[in-house]
Amino acid sequence: MRHQRAGRKLGRDASHRKALYANLTSALIEHGRIKTTAAKAKEVRPVAEQMITLGRRGGVHARRQALKFLRSQDVVHKLFSDVGPRFADRDGGYSRIVRIGPRLGDAAEMVYLELVDFLPEAKPVRRRRAPEPEPEQEQEPQAAPESGGTL
Repeated sequence: MRHQRAGRKLGRDASHRKALYANLTSALIEHGRIKTTAAKAKEVRPVAEQMITLGRRGGVHARRQALKFLRSQDVVHKLFSDVGPRFADRDGGYSRIVRIGPRLGDAAEMVYLELVDFLPEAKPVRRRRAPEPEPEQEQEPQAAPESGGTL
């Protein structure tokens, strides 16, 4: 029985799971939104929110704790300089899960895990151009080849 056994194994051993959580959290901090399965998103969300809390806290100790888990200086820098201050006045709940339907290959429930202040880039409206008329070209009459060649 699974009484009091929290967390999903996701078909991975412990070190693989930890690396998965770190990579997904890094991608979320870097891009603001990631597309993943519902089970992975539900497991990564508390980890990501803890990292954002470290980013809000600031300081050397919090930065070292984040670097220990995320293992990327660039992501930690973005966390402490951009993401953490954006959520300075918010008491938790930094991310949301938006369901987007089943995946075509195996019907796994797919979701967007995104930061609550994420604004997707507006795609430019594609307008069809009217076909341009081709310019009229004057065609010269082709001269017949001369038949006075050498043999």
